[in-house]
Amino acid sequence: MEPVKNSRWFNPRQPQTLQGAVVFSYLNAAFALLALLTGSSPVELIVLLGGVGAFGIANDKKWGYVLGLVASIAFLMLQLLLFYFNPFAFSAVINLVFSVFLVALLLHPASRLYQRVYFE
Repeated sequence: MEPVKNSRWFNPRQPQTLQGAVVFSYLNAAFALLALLTGSSPVELIVLLGGVGAFGIANDKKWGYVLGLVASIAFLMLQLLLFYFNPFAFSAVINLVFSVFLVALLLHPASRLYQRVYFE
């Protein structure tokens, strides 16, 4: 018989910055999934990759951290581009602020130190 894998959706032992990044990535992925189901652009797939990365982060996997960071930076670059072309749109400002917040959580020194020491 094969042992049961103990995977989790959230890890309360991680620093608050990583916990916040995981929860925020899941929320972004849920909204991206709703946007995809309502016929939005396939750009939302980047955010869904961030949700997969959040699952990896919650399970202390380096690939999850890298995937979450790459997806959040790619989404930030896209939001910067959209903000450049339409700086007065309220949704562009809100999306830009939230994507900067997510990247900041992932690149915070506490997050990076924990990832370097404890992730497999």
